[in-house]
Amino acid sequence: YKFESRGDLYGWYKTEDNLWHCGCLVPIGRVKESCRIGLAKIAEELKGGGAFRMTCNQQVLIADIPEAKKAKVQALLNEYKIAHTPETTVSGMRRNMMACVALPTCPLAFAEAERYLPTLVGRLEVVLERCGLRQRDIVIRMTGCPNSCGRPSMAEIGFIGKAPGTYNMYLGGDFLGHRLNTLYAESVTEDQIIAQLTPLFSRYSSEREKSEAFGDWVIRAGIVKPMTHGRHWWTIPEV
Repeated sequence: YKFESRGDLYGWYKTEDNLWHCGCLVPIGRVKESCRIGLAKIAEELKGGGAFRMTCNQQVLIADIPEAKKAKVQALLNEYKIAHTPETTVSGMRRNMMACVALPTCPLAFAEAERYLPTLVGRLEVVLERCGLRQRDIVIRMTGCPNSCGRPSMAEIGFIGKAPGTYNMYLGGDFLGHRLNTLYAESVTEDQIIAQLTPLFSRYSSEREKSEAFGDWVIRAGIVKPMTHGRHWWTIPEV
């Protein structure tokens, strides 16, 4: 077997044992509000069978659903608006975002991550829509301090908090996780992030090759140099 993607599968999939599985988007792994109620209702419906699996990308897989229960589970997904389709998961970037818990839970955090990244992604989605890239998978990750629990170094776009509202921005990671990213800008704020990524998304939209990921285009276009060795990641490169 060969892994060809590190992303999660969303929506319905049937396996050889004739059981169904449904991948759901749970932003930053936080189960709350109507999603929490809906998943609890689904758990009641699947009592005695079925399973809930957390993915390494902070999402939820409802697994081992018998054919007889599929329609009921689908009805509950719809009723409680649990995102699981390309339309309800909003964008490729939102499907691939990840963050550590950061403030207010972690005493090591310098900046927000889990509570803030969906807001930043919301603003970037406006730009992606304008560039025709809304459904394009782009890995974006954020962590509140250099301990990097959100694994930002493995993202196509990564952020490490330096102070409240201020981040170092890294670009050029490989979508599959084979290459670390490279420091692109230091101590940037939200507006600066938007201002710097907007022209890059515009160029990527028009210049990318077929199936070329954003992180690969960033390297090919010379926006940053590729990070060839992990021991160099903490250095300040000539981007």
